[in-house]
Amino acid sequence: MKLVIFVLNKEEYLNEVLEAFVELGISGATVIDSVGMGRILAHDIPIFAGFRNLLQESRPGNKTILTAVEDDKVELILQTLERMIGSFDEPGNGIFMSLPLDMVKGIHQF
Repeated sequence: MKLVIFVLNKEEYLNEVLEAFVELGISGATVIDSVGMGRILAHDIPIFAGFRNLLQESRPGNKTILTAVEDDKVELILQTLERMIGSFDEPGNGIFMSLPLDMVKGIHQF
């Protein structure tokens, strides 16, 4: 199994993303409100206040989605997300990664 970690910068796509997960047979995911490091530095740490001008067009937050899936679903998830929100090679679309899992407990199929 793999842990898919997806940082969705465009929060307006959240419902579509979750619907696509269901269509792909993903029965569960955890959605976490998150904020990028640059935004925190620019707004909360005075020495980095100069970054505020660079971040004015950026979004205030994002959603981080975690889900454990079978190995063969990772590429299909990636392709589906890129069709929906655009390539992850383009800035501002988000971040996608997967990590191998050596043990998973507590996941129940619905």
